[in-house]
Amino acid sequence: MIDRYARPAMAAIWTLENQYNTWLEVELAVVEAQAEMGLIPQAEAKQIIDKAGFDSLRIAEIEKIVKHDVIAFVTAVEEKVGPAARFFHFGLTSSDVLDTSLSLRLVRAAAIIREDLTNLIAALGRKAGQFKDCPVIGRSHGIHAEPTTFGHKLLSFFTEFQRNLVRLDRAIEEVSVGQISGPVGNFSARSLSPALEERALSKLKLRAIAVSSQVISRDVHAAFFLTLALIASSVERLATEIRLLARTEVSEVEEAFGQYQKGSSAMPHKKNPILSENLTGLARLVRSYAQASLENVVLWHERDISHSSVERVIAPDSTELIDFMLHRLASLVDNLVVKPEKMLKNLALTRGLYNSQELLLALCQKGLARTEAYGLIQAKAMAAAKGEGDFRTLIESDPTLLSILNKDVLDDIFDSRRFNRYIGQIFQRAGLKS
Repeated sequence: MIDRYARPAMAAIWTLENQYNTWLEVELAVVEAQAEMGLIPQAEAKQIIDKAGFDSLRIAEIEKIVKHDVIAFVTAVEEKVGPAARFFHFGLTSSDVLDTSLSLRLVRAAAIIREDLTNLIAALGRKAGQFKDCPVIGRSHGIHAEPTTFGHKLLSFFTEFQRNLVRLDRAIEEVSVGQISGPVGNFSARSLSPALEERALSKLKLRAIAVSSQVISRDVHAAFFLTLALIASSVERLATEIRLLARTEVSEVEEAFGQYQKGSSAMPHKKNPILSENLTGLARLVRSYAQASLENVVLWHERDISHSSVERVIAPDSTELIDFMLHRLASLVDNLVVKPEKMLKNLALTRGLYNSQELLLALCQKGLARTEAYGLIQAKAMAAAKGEGDFRTLIESDPTLLSILNKDVLDDIFDSRRFNRYIGQIFQRAGLKS
């Protein structure tokens, strides 16, 4: 990932140096477990644990010759350890190290993402509570529908990201697996067994995958990357909502704009929703990586390495992007400029047309057939939309309608408070105090 979209803590997980560090973690967990079970001598195990290390440049030199990164790593460690290294990588196949190490890094990356999600949910909760009772027009198909509140609007995203947190926890649980099971996953080496595998993996806080072929089946990883893609899509949904509400014609919100910030190289008046647009674009990348993870599920026989090159790209890029996106979005939400006065102006644009449904229902309650009632209200609504008068005035000017709907009924229907009478309950159902 380019530095622009990588935050330091997440980027550190995916450095080459940390890749080797986690490989070594796996190898030493196996050495320790094998020594505890009497499979290798305790003295040699202690020497390995005490002396094991690596030089990344030396690994690179060896890899140029042997054309195999794990062999290069093991050789470089052997040079540090000395004769006891005959019990290093004892009975393992490369995938035991690679797949278990990948799980470790994905779990650690997910812990950062989980914190990001928690922070975003908190930001949305704060903003939703702040504007719980702030009236705004709801839109369907981009067209005015009925009033809601801006807090209710944000509450939808609050609960969506809560669901994403649940999904992420499931994905973390699923990917928290490793394998120490040998060339085709059947523990053929005398130094391996299911018991050894469980003991070694427990030191890494991982579970043993129930069945390994030589690799952990890539449906496990696909589920993880699909979860990230869902999170990215939720980010994009909120970013798109902000972009739509920030348009000049709507202008109900805007991104925070710094004192010295510039919006356009040509037009000094511009204040563009660049953060939201950036998040929209990055979401496309994360979803594309999920597609690549699905392609990785199908491997030849027990394994091939067609998945490897893909994962070298999508694992760091997906996690770094989601970390960046969630952090940026939380800040965007916290600093979002909300314009209640513009929301009220936009509510008034249709001069009460949003009461049409309640008028329809009232006529049906009074005995009119729904089709007849719909036609009567639609005719007045279309007239009001053309500028022929205020919607309520047009309703009251019709003797037929006025004979059915008296002033008290109309007062109740045109009382905007009715749209939000359950907002407190909705907030409670979402887990926020009203």
